[in-house]
Amino acid sequence: MPKLRIPALLLSLLALLAAAASPAAAQSILRDAETEALLRDMSAPLVKASGLGAGNVDIVLVNDASVNAFVAGGQAVYINSGLIGEADTAAEVQGVIAHELGHVTGGHAVLNLGSRGATNISLLSLLLGAAAAAAGGGEAAMGVIMAGQQAAMGKFLAYNRSQEASADAAGAQYLSTAGISGRGSIEFFKKLQNMEFRYGYRPQDGDEFYSSHPLTADRIATLQDTYEADPAWTKPDDAALQQRFVRAKAKLYGFLAEPRLVMRRYPKTDNSVAARYARAYAYHRESQFDLARAETEALIASDPDDPYFLELDGQILLEAGKAAEALAPLRKATELSGNQPLIATLFGHALIATEDPANFREAQGVLKTAVARDRDNPFAWYQLGVIYAANGDMPRAYLASAEQQVLSGRMEEALRSAQAAAAGLPSGTPDWLRAQDIEMQARAELERDKKRR
Repeated sequence: MPKLRIPALLLSLLALLAAAASPAAAQSILRDAETEALLRDMSAPLVKASGLGAGNVDIVLVNDASVNAFVAGGQAVYINSGLIGEADTAAEVQGVIAHELGHVTGGHAVLNLGSRGATNISLLSLLLGAAAAAAGGGEAAMGVIMAGQQAAMGKFLAYNRSQEASADAAGAQYLSTAGISGRGSIEFFKKLQNMEFRYGYRPQDGDEFYSSHPLTADRIATLQDTYEADPAWTKPDDAALQQRFVRAKAKLYGFLAEPRLVMRRYPKTDNSVAARYARAYAYHRESQFDLARAETEALIASDPDDPYFLELDGQILLEAGKAAEALAPLRKATELSGNQPLIATLFGHALIATEDPANFREAQGVLKTAVARDRDNPFAWYQLGVIYAANGDMPRAYLASAEQQVLSGRMEEALRSAQAAAAGLPSGTPDWLRAQDIEMQARAELERDKKRR
């Protein structure tokens, strides 16, 4: 995987979402303050409708070009970047989230015994043709759409018909209760059905996947009848949410796609916010500093108090070696965002990068607040460790390193760092207890690894 910058999409390709049991552990999790806020707001009414409780479900973006979404126990829905790229509206993604929540509330990831050997569990089950090709041995056909997808397929992915029907029905109910039209859901199903037709996928005799999944056309017909009878069917989509989705989609494309493709989709003649966003990332990736700054300056001129525009501007300055100049936009972005942890981490990084000891105390405070609000950010822990070390506080530097190493799955290093931290911290203090916890966690994971071999 090519090396990526530390981004405003703090797109921590450093961060493999610590949970060792995470189904996305073999793939990269994309972290971005703006996109996470969008996904949280898109899903909030659906989560409430599902009865799972506000703030109890995480919507996680995975760096995978395949059009897919999945869960694997717990209360997290994983959405691939390829799905965001394929969707045209926020409502389409909300339809996907509603379906996935149906699997969560149905306990299907836990109940599906056939999934235990899978790397992850595909829950969308919409690319039936691609999945059927995989289950039937059509590796070349699968590769057309599922490039980069490492999940076990076939019997490991197969939710039975009743589970799929249950998730569809639950998702429709959640959309209805939230007052969201099912048009987006239907539109997305139809897109994926067209992909089946485009690549010529057809069920094969004895195909295990098809034997346990309803056909896409049948699902569309059933769902359309349900949605059209719902009062929300004719309700317009949320215009503000759609505007935010267009921005986030462009940002993601600008960061992940080849720059030449970005310029083709968002030519210089397009002066929309989305186009400027995408081009700024593309120029930045090619180290075209002046062009990238021109785009961010135009964005800030259109809204001087947008924290995400300021965040990107500060990132470009920081990574161009202009850390001192990056402080003003990043400080303002941090304040305007209410100390959003990912933005605050970038600000803390800039404070450290000035190499001015006068900025270190502020950096330590900013980063401590960031990790208190988001403990699953290894880069924030790394930066905090740098500050502790600069201040001569080596026990806490070791502890911060242990936190970062656990999140990155480096358990042997985490064990050594936690032991070094515990040896230098006052016994019985919160930090000493945390070092003990990490030591036990690392030992347990290393033992599990030995048993798997």
